[in-house]
Amino acid sequence: MASLSKDGNGWRILFVCPTTKKRRTIRTGKCAKKNAETALNMVERLIEAKHLGTPVDRQTAAWLDSIDGALRDRLAKVGLAAGRQKTTLKAFVSAYIDGRHDVKPASKTVWRQGEASLYAFFGEDRPPHMITVAEAEAFKQSLIAQKLALYTVRKRLQGVRMFFNAMAKRGFISSNPFDKVKGVQAVVDESRNVYVSRKDVEAVMEEAPDAEWRAMIALSRFGGLRLPSEVLSLKWQHIDWQRNRITVVSPKTAHHPGGGQREIPLFPELVQPLLEASEAAPDGAVYVVTHHRSQADSPEGWRNSNLRTRFNKMVCRAGLEPWPKPFHAMRASCETDLLEKHPLQAVARWMGHSAKIAVTNYLRVRDEHFDRAVKLGADIRHDLAQIPAHPPLIAVNRGSSRNEESPANPEIGEPCGAMMTPQTDGEGFEPPLDFRPEQFSRLPP
Repeated sequence: MASLSKDGNGWRILFVCPTTKKRRTIRTGKCAKKNAETALNMVERLIEAKHLGTPVDRQTAAWLDSIDGALRDRLAKVGLAAGRQKTTLKAFVSAYIDGRHDVKPASKTVWRQGEASLYAFFGEDRPPHMITVAEAEAFKQSLIAQKLALYTVRKRLQGVRMFFNAMAKRGFISSNPFDKVKGVQAVVDESRNVYVSRKDVEAVMEEAPDAEWRAMIALSRFGGLRLPSEVLSLKWQHIDWQRNRITVVSPKTAHHPGGGQREIPLFPELVQPLLEASEAAPDGAVYVVTHHRSQADSPEGWRNSNLRTRFNKMVCRAGLEPWPKPFHAMRASCETDLLEKHPLQAVARWMGHSAKIAVTNYLRVRDEHFDRAVKLGADIRHDLAQIPAHPPLIAVNRGSSRNEESPANPEIGEPCGAMMTPQTDGEGFEPPLDFRPEQFSRLPP
């Protein structure tokens, strides 16, 4: 049906096209004879499927997906396989991002940052199938050379790898060149994971310009709500004063199954700020925060707007140094405090994430933890020092009267005490140094 031959340019497969009945040639290039024979076998299967009008078998289909684009194009040219679709980076990536309706606008914003990096490095009109593994690695190194944070580099590589996986599934490329590019392990900068004390937060709340700001700060630090998204989404109807619970609507996790909302306790620290905000709210107010919503709500999702800038000004007026990631820091500090009093499964549910995320991203180690550990160690050492020393074991055994007073049983021989004879005062259970075998001659057989 097909034959294999070799010339100066490598192996070639000769066959007669089943539709045109013309003799055709497919060059596999320079490769091992074993690989050329595999290609010959697959071409014969393709010819048979073409002749009989049947779909190719699974093994042949997998081989078609694994070969490079050039060989796939040669097979398509002679009518044995579907041609590879043509596209450019910009045409595919832009359409892919726009077509994803299952993610939040904020996620698309992050993806577009990786998209812009792709265009800057490869160009908008670059055909994806022409990008090699070496170029993919060079792209990664270019991100690192820009002095971007390692976490930013990792996120952009994840997005780009996702784009190319989608291209491979749709047949634009035979394989993803970024699959062989090792990701970047982002190191957590512990200096940015600060604990915000209650005293500092109360001082900042005193500098807040109005009751809404005090409620926003309290909900973040003492309720663990995400600011701005969850705080600005909170409605007065979500607060159940009779049951002492708050229903938190979470835009960030709304697309996850069952992640649209959660319940948290109406913590005592939230009562007074919420009552003050209720008294100051305009008639018919729906949301707890009214005046600051419009600046943070945008078509692409919630934005910090200038909330962080204004908050940092309050921190400075309170005589404090602004801390990194202020809103995340308050939420993490809230979770750290809650775990001092409540079980992990309850706190993780209240915060709206898994226990693993709580441990890796939120919990903070405080100075009080070190002090408590040192004090506990000191208390243990003090208690051990108060325990009286036990008398030596040999003193307990000295002059034992029980063996001396126990009568011997003539049927079974001497009592157990006699087995250790001779035993003198001051000696323990171990045999004396002048032990002799004949001392056990009285033992029964």
